[in-house]
Amino acid sequence: MALLHEFENSGNWLFKRRSWLPVFLIIFGVFVMYIGNRQAILFDMRDELIFLGVSFFGEIIRIFTVGFAPKNTSGRNTVNGQIADELNTTGIYSLVRHPLYVGNFFMWMGATLFFRSVWFAIVFVLIYWLYYERIMFAEEQFLRRKFGEAYDKWSEMVSPVFPEFSHYIPSKLTFSFKNVLIREYNSFVNIFVIFTLLDLFRNYFLSRRIYITPMWLYLSASAVVIWFVIRTIHKRTRWLVVKGR
Repeated sequence: MALLHEFENSGNWLFKRRSWLPVFLIIFGVFVMYIGNRQAILFDMRDELIFLGVSFFGEIIRIFTVGFAPKNTSGRNTVNGQIADELNTTGIYSLVRHPLYVGNFFMWMGATLFFRSVWFAIVFVLIYWLYYERIMFAEEQFLRRKFGEAYDKWSEMVSPVFPEFSHYIPSKLTFSFKNVLIREYNSFVNIFVIFTLLDLFRNYFLSRRIYITPMWLYLSASAVVIWFVIRTIHKRTRWLVVKGR
């Protein structure tokens, strides 16, 4: 098999399992936290709010992406294959070709920083890049075949992951907060769930007691309530449905 096809096939395979990598890395990180310096992982509100802020920065990137996205674009792919009804080239897509993966990177980097390990953060960056590079390659092959010259011209102007602000073109669509609520409420609550689980493990390693630090308990409880309300509205009503999104 030609290397080109191997990269594409492996990228499609990894795409269907793209949620596994961060989970495995976090599990490994918990082990690193267990065998590492216990003093380094003591609760520090300032530091942990900064880590949470890094994750929220990633979520903001995702919000800015999906809020302007039309139907069947920007991650609307399935386990059966890629979906793209049109080529996004305006808004955040005029700055970077893969904004959702950039957002995911920062979301998981925030949790990675929780372990207070420089070498583990470096390992995360390297593995994340290698993993998602294949996925991005497969997606770009699909888009190139579907949109041809239009895709080639756009990709020549826009970087894969490093934004070029001089190329910014305002989005063709208005921002849809409803679209954000439907597509991002799971990602939102997952941030708090992950940090709360890490806090739980940290506290057990330090004291041999199972408890959650009050800050993370209150934040996660609030996030779960918000998640439950949005999910109920989404599943039982059509209030959040936006035509063409």
